Amino acid sequence: MFNNLLKSLSILKKFLFINLIIFIILGSFTVLYIKNVKPNLIQKKTANHIKIIDNTIDHILRLKIKFEEEDIRRFLFSTRFLFQNLDRVILFDNQFNLVGDTDTLDLDPRSFSKRLDIVQLEILNEKTSKKITESKNLNKEKTISLKDILSHYSWSKNFGKPYTFTQENYEQFLLTTIKNVTFEGKNIGYLAISENANDIRSAIDERKSFILRTAFVVAIVIFIFSFVLNRYFLKPIKNLVIYTKIIKEKSRKKTNINELKSRNDELGVLATSLDDMTYELQKRISHAENFSTDLVHEIRNPLTSLKSASEILHETEEPAQRSKLIGILNHDVQRIERLITDYSQMLKDEVALSKEKMRKINLKLIAKSVVDDFNNIYEAKRGIKIKLIDNKNLEEYLINGIENRIEQIIANLLDNSISFSNDNQEILVEIFKDSEKKTFLKVMDQGRGFKEKNTDKIFSRFYSNRPDKFGEHSGLGLNIVKNLVDLHGATISASNNREQKGANVEIIFPKI
Repeated sequence: MFNNLLKSLSILKKFLFINLIIFIILGSFTVLYIKNVKPNLIQKKTANHIKIIDNTIDHILRLKIKFEEEDIRRFLFSTRFLFQNLDRVILFDNQFNLVGDTDTLDLDPRSFSKRLDIVQLEILNEKTSKKITESKNLNKEKTISLKDILSHYSWSKNFGKPYTFTQENYEQFLLTTIKNVTFEGKNIGYLAISENANDIRSAIDERKSFILRTAFVVAIVIFIFSFVLNRYFLKPIKNLVIYTKIIKEKSRKKTNINELKSRNDELGVLATSLDDMTYELQKRISHAENFSTDLVHEIRNPLTSLKSASEILHETEEPAQRSKLIGILNHDVQRIERLITDYSQMLKDEVALSKEKMRKINLKLIAKSVVDDFNNIYEAKRGIKIKLIDNKNLEEYLINGIENRIEQIIANLLDNSISFSNDNQEILVEIFKDSEKKTFLKVMDQGRGFKEKNTDKIFSRFYSNRPDKFGEHSGLGLNIVKNLVDLHGATISASNNREQKGANVEIIFPKI
């Protein structure tokens, strides 16, 4: 049940609830401590009282002092050094008559009895307290004198043992210990020691004050911490949760994600990462939707051609016409097959790119490897020669990238140049660095060049300026190159050669 309650609360409420529980536990221990500290302090003083009482009784019995006013007066004068650290020593005879008082050394019982009138009585011994409470002669609401205490002490179970009680009013806190004096098995009087124990009350008040101040300070600290926690941490987290719900529900509600992104702490980084991730996800979804639409459109054309050619092929019997129609069918099938293959490869590439990491690679070694592979294929097949040019003749052209993706970029560019080149022509691949230490990669061919004035169009999907044998290509090659170039933080541009016929595609990689 407790776990279920915690789970249903917000973080702030959980924090306050846990602090409340801790407060209650600490408060309970504090109450027990305050309740026990007073008896402990009284017990220490009582031990000293008992020691002095026992010594005094030993002196009385050894000197055979009678519990009469004159004997007690002489005894108190002669032994007053025993009581110099005490406030008052009082002696009574067996009939509870005052026979000595160090406070006044006056035998007038009226002086003593008035001084002993008390406002409230607290008995430390539980059994005696119970008996006094039940007595018909005593009432808590009435004033109780020391003679009343002696009277009930004389018939209590504690008779013969030291007995301590406190007298407390607004001005003072008196601690009194009494014990009877016996000689040869008979009770001959009573001895009481009274001490002003305001230091006990001061110590208790000081502890209470300290605890209250501490509790107040802790409460203020918790309040301030809760305010800061809610304002600067929990509220932004709640706004992030709302932001994710808005994205999930595709709502058009406005969000304050930009305010969170402006923070310079971890929540700002989290908000920025979440917003970037959402943007990338939405971009990929939009990209996939647009690509699917374009792919359907591109497949529809060869399908229409296939349908028409197959209907005509079914009706015609002329060999030349049938051969031409079969060529069209074959071309359109290759086109559809190439579209599906490249589209499938693009999806695989996108998944792979999310797992691959950038590292320092040598662009020259990669370019040389791809150029050699293409020369082995097309030099013998079509007489096309591909040359790698490095005017500065450097061994390394380091860039941050993914090796197999850089290979894919160069291969697609060469594949595109070969598609637009005639047999026995030359294609140049040039690598160099500028004064800003940016790395350049150029692919130049001697083909027909670009018809479009705006050459940025060639990097769009299903670029329309196609070679005659377009069934061998999907129109996705340069678009794939553009996406991979963007992934590497590079830029790509295309233009026609000024000096001679042909096209020029240039990639600029940033400085490491």
